Amino acid sequence: MRGLTAAIALFLISQAFGCACFKAGGKKVEYEKDKFEKLRKEMVERQIKARGVKDPNVIAAMLKVPRHMFIDPSLWNEAYEDHPVPIGEGQTISQPYIVALMTELLSLKRGEKVLEIGTGSGYQAAILAEITDQDKVFTIEINEKLAKKAMKRLKDLGYDKINVMIGDGYKGWPENAPFDAIIVTAAPSHIPQPLLDQLAEGGRMVIPVGETFQELLLITKRNGKIEKKVVTSVLFVPLIKESGERY
Repeated sequence: MRGLTAAIALFLISQAFGCACFKAGGKKVEYEKDKFEKLRKEMVERQIKARGVKDPNVIAAMLKVPRHMFIDPSLWNEAYEDHPVPIGEGQTISQPYIVALMTELLSLKRGEKVLEIGTGSGYQAAILAEITDQDKVFTIEINEKLAKKAMKRLKDLGYDKINVMIGDGYKGWPENAPFDAIIVTAAPSHIPQPLLDQLAEGGRMVIPVGETFQELLLITKRNGKIEKKVVTSVLFVPLIKESGERY
């Protein structure tokens, strides 16, 4: 009986400690969630709204998508700061304001088809998926390692209907063209003709162009003609070929 009593006592103690640990772990998870939600709100107020971004759909998407989940946990403390963050393979996740600005410039509406060149971490694709439908988002990444990580990350976060392709973004995705909007997150030295060809009538393209000096351009196709507007000066990683050379 003593042995049985001792065993029961040990079981009850272990259960008590187990529950305590579980509850403590649950509180930690809630604390982390609350912390990052607060950081996202601060990011939107101080970095995005304060600089003039007004589109309510863009603001809602920036508030909802957990930016920190798209970078390495060792860099989570930088996730919501006002600068790009490395994601490996010599690439970065863009500064929050630039993501918001470029997305607002697209004037994307629910149900419109959008092509992203340069999937990277998958963050921009997730933002787009919050504004249009997930299956209307097409994104291309030339780096296989980044593309596979982004695919898994997007699936894990519930963005499993986004279309991701490993390939040369300069060439676009002609099988699914035309696109109502195209966003390019790496800078070529010139505007890729295949992307212009795949832009729908009335479509908008946002793209950084240049080498040492880069300009963010808003391109619109009206009556078959291309209209260009310089938005601001920017600095992006180069758009590269499969050989590693830049376009």
